[in-house]
Amino acid sequence: MKKILITGALGQIGSELVTKLRALYGNNNVIATDIRRNESAAVLSGPFEILDVVDGDSMLKLAKKYEVDTIMHLAAMLSAVAEKKPLAAWNLNMGGLVNALEVSKELGLKLFTPSSIGAFGPSTPKDQTPQVTIQRPTSMYGVNKVAGELLCDYYFNKFGVDTRSVRFPGLISYVAPPGGGTTDYAVEIYYSAIEKGYYSSFIDKGTYMDMMYMPDALEAVVQLMEADPAKLKNRNAYNITAMSFDPEEIGNEIRKHIPKFKLEYTVDPGRQAIADSWPNSIDPSAAQRDWGFTAKYDLKKMTTDMLEKISRKVQV
Repeated sequence: MKKILITGALGQIGSELVTKLRALYGNNNVIATDIRRNESAAVLSGPFEILDVVDGDSMLKLAKKYEVDTIMHLAAMLSAVAEKKPLAAWNLNMGGLVNALEVSKELGLKLFTPSSIGAFGPSTPKDQTPQVTIQRPTSMYGVNKVAGELLCDYYFNKFGVDTRSVRFPGLISYVAPPGGGTTDYAVEIYYSAIEKGYYSSFIDKGTYMDMMYMPDALEAVVQLMEADPAKLKNRNAYNITAMSFDPEEIGNEIRKHIPKFKLEYTVDPGRQAIADSWPNSIDPSAAQRDWGFTAKYDLKKMTTDMLEKISRKVQV
């Protein structure tokens, strides 16, 4: 990668990926785009353009204007929001991806777009979910992700587009706020622990989901995009994970730092139903084998870092 266009650059992943890629490839070689503008580092530290990803002509013009060789297509409506607005989610998630694929095909670009553990469903094996397995999701977000994986495979096999993807687990970060995902409790719990001393979880105890700390997620994207294409046997999309826990386990880890922290439950039936349809844990061995994926953060190390960084951020 030499020059990169990022869509959805102000979202949870994009806002941090822009910073990482600019540090690696140079500020002027990472073009951040989003449907809105703010005063964040992603906007102020390098090129930024307003882009609605359902406008394919505008995406093509920007890719040509900046002479990019890679698109990282992150713009999407996440799981919980998508379930409330399924048609809007389909139009945004699939329309944006088709445009990114078409631009990549026309200009001969690499394309990264994230899939998710949401691509799995209740009939998928729950524990150590294999790389290749049954994918019958019951949420609109999950349907979008499975369709996206298949579309990316199609454009690779039919047109030779260098498409690459990972199935992200829940992503945990102190930098950007959550964007309406089912795994968002694992971000909110840290802020609430510091600011209030308690948290009421919308996900029930005993609900295990795969998670990853954002630094590991960002590193995985770079590793995959720089990997030898000849070694990518499951390019759309690789299972990756760092840890799997339920709310009680993350609460217990927080209590090692904040002994009086209280964890309560006000379960959201909608998000709980989505979580129940997902795996308890997934098998990342294909990513480990094909491009050397490894995660550095476990629950203990992540909790220490999250609490330290959030404390500084909120000045507690």
